[in-house]
Amino acid sequence: MKTNTIAVIGGTGKSGKYLVQHLLEKGYKIKLLLRTPENFKLKDPLIEIVKGDARDYHSIHILLKGCNVVMSALSQPVGEESIFSDAAKNITQSMISHGIKRYIVIAGLNVDTPYDQKSLRVKQATDWMYNNYPKTTKDRQVEYEILTKTNLDWTLVRLPLIIQTTESFEIETSLEDCKGESISATNLAEFLISQIDDTSYNKQSPFLYNLL
Repeated sequence: MKTNTIAVIGGTGKSGKYLVQHLLEKGYKIKLLLRTPENFKLKDPLIEIVKGDARDYHSIHILLKGCNVVMSALSQPVGEESIFSDAAKNITQSMISHGIKRYIVIAGLNVDTPYDQKSLRVKQATDWMYNNYPKTTKDRQVEYEILTKTNLDWTLVRLPLIIQTTESFEIETSLEDCKGESISATNLAEFLISQIDDTSYNKQSPFLYNLL
C-alpha cells in the first residue's frame, strides 16, 4: 500500500478517469474533487470524494488537506468561462498553505515555454487554437506563467490528441517539440504516475507523445 495520498482534479474526464484507475491499481489513496458526486459510479475504499469546484478556493483547500501530491487533468467545462488560471491560482495557493510541494498537471500543445523549438506543424496547431479558442488558449498560457512564479515542484505535461484506449505504445518526451500526433490515455496515466517520485521534469513542461 502506498503512503502517498493524491489529490486529483479533473478525475472524470477523458484522461482523468484513466489516471484514477491506474492510481487505484497501484494502491494510492485518492482525494477526488467532483462537482456532481452523485454521478460518480466508481466505488473504492481508496477514494475519498470532496464535492466542489476548482474555481472555489474553499473546495480546493478541503481537497488538499492531508495530501502529499496534487494531480490535475482538468478540462474546460462546456459553455463556461475559462477555468485554468482560476484553478491554478487556487491550487498553488492552497498547496503553499498546506506545505505540499509536488504538482503534476496536463495541458495542450499550445502552451509556449522559452525552451521551445516547435515544428511548423505544432506552431500551426497552436495558431489554430488561438484563432478558434482564444480565451481558453490564452488562459492555459496564464496557468503556465502562474506555475513559473511559484517555488513548487511542478511539472506541466503538454499533450497532442488523447486517444482513449487501454493499449500502450512507445512514448517519447521532449522539452522542445511534439514529434507525435497522439498519446494513449493509458500511456499518459502511467507517465503522470511515474512523475510522482521522479524529479527529472521539476519546473519543466515536457511534451509527451506516442511514436507510432
